Amino acid sequence: MAKGLYAARKLIKNRKKFRWAKKDLFRKRSGLWKKYDPLEGAPMARGLVLQKVVVGVKQPHSGLRKCVKVQILKNGKVVTVYCPGVNAIKIINEHDEVVIERLHAPQRRAFGDMPGVKFRVIKVAGVCLKEILRGKKQKPTR
Repeated sequence: MAKGLYAARKLIKNRKKFRWAKKDLFRKRSGLWKKYDPLEGAPMARGLVLQKVVVGVKQPHSGLRKCVKVQILKNGKVVTVYCPGVNAIKIINEHDEVVIERLHAPQRRAFGDMPGVKFRVIKVAGVCLKEILRGKKQKPTR
């Protein structure tokens, strides 16, 4: 590493050269992830439930996580979405309109032990899923 009285030019040059050496920094600053993001950078999105699916979890854990396939309305992309809560899968039916958000995980990464699952359901037919599970509100019927 350059040190000394006349080393400033060399230090500046090295800083410019190695600035983008950290791949995470480049990905974050460039905004390239938004190109492949199903939500297109938005915090939440509306979608229609296509089908109910069960996802097997990764190695140290065992079990089947209840998920749904959702088609996002604004761009037509299909994503797998986790249904949090006991018996939440029984409340959600096919062709229901749901609001989804990211699971609290790093960008473009699966959450915890569920491979390929990056989102979760927060509203069903305009009503908060937690409220329905607690028994405070009912899901509207057609």
